[in-house]
Amino acid sequence: MSSGKSLNRSINRALKHYSSLFFLPPFKKTLGWLAVLCVVVVGLSTFSLFRSLDWLILSLFLGVSLFVTNILFDFLLSNLVLIRDPVFTMRRTVGLSLFCWILWIPFLILGVVFGVTLDLWLWAKFCSLGFCVVLTFRSIVFFSVSSTGSLRAAVASLLQPLGCIMIFIAFWSGVNNRFSIQLLPFAIVTPFLCLASSLFFVSLIDRQGQQVLGVPSMSLFKAFILNWVEGLNEPLETFLEKLGEDTNVEVSFLKFAASKPKAAIIVPQVHPGPFKNIGSSHLPFLLKRDFERAFHCPACVPLGILGHELDLASQKQNERVIESVINAAKQKESIDKASPFVKNTQGSATASCQIFGKAAIVSFTLAPETTEDLPQELGDFVRKEAEKRDLDCCVVINAHNSITESMEISENLGVLRDLAIKCLDEAIASSFARFEVGAATVYPGEFSLKDGMGAGGITVVVVRVAGQKTAYIVIDGNNMISGLREEVLSELDAAGFNESEVFTTDTHSVSAVVLGKRGYHPVGEAMNRETLIGHIKDAAIQATSELEECMAGCRTLVASKIRVIGADRIHSLTTLVDMAMKRAKQTILPIFGLEGILLVLFLAVL
Repeated sequence: MSSGKSLNRSINRALKHYSSLFFLPPFKKTLGWLAVLCVVVVGLSTFSLFRSLDWLILSLFLGVSLFVTNILFDFLLSNLVLIRDPVFTMRRTVGLSLFCWILWIPFLILGVVFGVTLDLWLWAKFCSLGFCVVLTFRSIVFFSVSSTGSLRAAVASLLQPLGCIMIFIAFWSGVNNRFSIQLLPFAIVTPFLCLASSLFFVSLIDRQGQQVLGVPSMSLFKAFILNWVEGLNEPLETFLEKLGEDTNVEVSFLKFAASKPKAAIIVPQVHPGPFKNIGSSHLPFLLKRDFERAFHCPACVPLGILGHELDLASQKQNERVIESVINAAKQKESIDKASPFVKNTQGSATASCQIFGKAAIVSFTLAPETTEDLPQELGDFVRKEAEKRDLDCCVVINAHNSITESMEISENLGVLRDLAIKCLDEAIASSFARFEVGAATVYPGEFSLKDGMGAGGITVVVVRVAGQKTAYIVIDGNNMISGLREEVLSELDAAGFNESEVFTTDTHSVSAVVLGKRGYHPVGEAMNRETLIGHIKDAAIQATSELEECMAGCRTLVASKIRVIGADRIHSLTTLVDMAMKRAKQTILPIFGLEGILLVLFLAVL
């Protein structure tokens, strides 16, 4: 269990770094701010040195020239130099230029201040020093992010700063011809130093990845960026396929049918992660969608008892698992009787069980305390106990339906085992009867991935046995805010349901799509709770209207040689983020400190 908690902490740390990446403002707003910095800030600060109408016109012309040059070179950059790079669109290159001016402006203002109080020559020198800072920053960005090669990255780094400094040099020639003559060699020579420093810095971070995983850190980072800004999963999944390991994956499911398929509860021993659209993050929705297309009935995919050690490596592996499930589900259902739904609680621990013939469905929750990933050992324990009781199939579910700031899962494992045994024994000892099943799915249009709602929406499977009506509610989301489960159960109780339980799929398709502490919103955190509960009730009522006497079938299949990322690789990948940042912090001051000293010495002798 401790290794599982460590793995989750590693994933969460990586997601926090991932979600800390910023988003650019809209293109028109970026252009507006760029115009303000170039025309107003640069122009007026320059005018403060001379203070005449002629110089006001020249200063404003300088600002306009800088703005037009930026736009021209950004257009050339995105449409010619980096045309094959999906990251650097016109919007993003202009956004980068805006940030570069934010770095450059303080040097210009310092130059103006010292130019007014001491010597006009210092104005040109500080401006030139700012040029080097911008060039260095752009070099780091393009060498780190661009996937078009080092030569194109170097050209992309140089275009905007060189174009702007040449305009400054032309302007300075009108102030004092000595300025432009002395600073022109500086503008020609220093770019080589800036590019070399940036390339050396990036190469040191690259070596960190080579040492940990055998692949360059920046290649992985570029794959992350392509996923973050463009949603491209293939580059990153190529690494995951290469770094992953093969294992056998179990999938258990209950399928209900009357004259035709009625519903299915499918629980793969696959974790729906690691985040966004990478690996098996979308598996709950994909499996639901493809199963429903094959059998024309509602399906739901709650979380099994496992953790991130069984994240699939790619969409190809998703397809293999889904194909195995659909093929296995073609068998005819033969179970005609079921037990009532049994639930037992001790403290914050709750276990539930219902048996269909020789098949059991068992679930766990610690709500309203945190119910996160549960160790595989708990699922293995329950399945062995089911076998001892002559049960042929056992579907074990982690309700994953409450999250708080604290986590006390390991302390409750013994209680969960005891409750599972108690539920199994009570269900087996109860009176079995014919059963009815109805199911429905709603897709709330008000909620999106950013709100914490996955594409699978809300599915409710209703089972009625001897007058007892039970609702299995499965929400395609990554956990729920504490207390929401209890609200849902209370509302369904008032609506006439004798028993209910709420599950989430733990889909990580909602992870790393918003900024914030977690990088995602649990169900109910960013949603209107009344609206959400209303949708759940609507689905439950619709499912009740579909109740029909059914047969059930349970199956546990094994999909062989499925590529998973694996616990060791996930730990290495996620900790590599922290290690690379630590290496960057250790090397940034020596490398760029030395560069700065050399630049200042160069300017001092001019």
